[in-house]
Amino acid sequence: MLTDATVVVFDVLLATTTLLAIAEHGARSIRAVATLAEAEALRVGPDGPRILGGEQGGYKAPGMDRGPLPTEYPPEVVAGRDVVFVSTNGTPTLAAVAPARTVLLGCLRNAPAVARVLDARTTEDLYLICAGSRGHASWEDFLAAAAVLDAIADPGELNDAALIARDFGARHRGALGTLLPRGRVGRWLAARGYADVLAYAGEVGASDLVLEATVDGIRPVSAAHPARRGA
Repeated sequence: MLTDATVVVFDVLLATTTLLAIAEHGARSIRAVATLAEAEALRVGPDGPRILGGEQGGYKAPGMDRGPLPTEYPPEVVAGRDVVFVSTNGTPTLAAVAPARTVLLGCLRNAPAVARVLDARTTEDLYLICAGSRGHASWEDFLAAAAVLDAIADPGELNDAALIARDFGARHRGALGTLLPRGRVGRWLAARGYADVLAYAGEVGASDLVLEATVDGIRPVSAAHPARRGA
């Protein structure tokens, strides 16, 4: 079903936001894996030790060099390095949709840029997938999907869920990022003193970088895989 589709995966708090930061801060290569065992198996690469990062259950995973926060991957840590990242929801979702023709990573910071990429593509099907949390929908992922749908110039035929999200994005345009603390994970982070992380993750349009998950890892999007607007 996904073979000829374009998929955008959202895990705003925090996998897709943090992976974007890692790429922006100059990592040489990035691999997103579904399990801790996969991460450990990739600890050492042909060019030496890799940085292992990520979380399980919201906390830095055992054996990882870094946790899930984008602030843990500044340029002085990741520039020129190979990074392997694992998370509870986001990276397993990326693995699950790997058969798709194109898999993009979306968050609030790059939502307008993702919309521009989607506007330029021609595949038949487009799926916006919110990774969620604990098997349930996540407020923050919905916000990012709403931001993308609102920014798409001509979304084509939308299903009802996409219509709701697009309408919400239009009604809250310019304020979507400020709504992050209302969600369960947002409240959890705020209660633990991570207001700065929420502010960072909520900067809609702060980044023009769009990432694509491929068999070779996470990389800046290429124009080589056309996709069509839709939902």
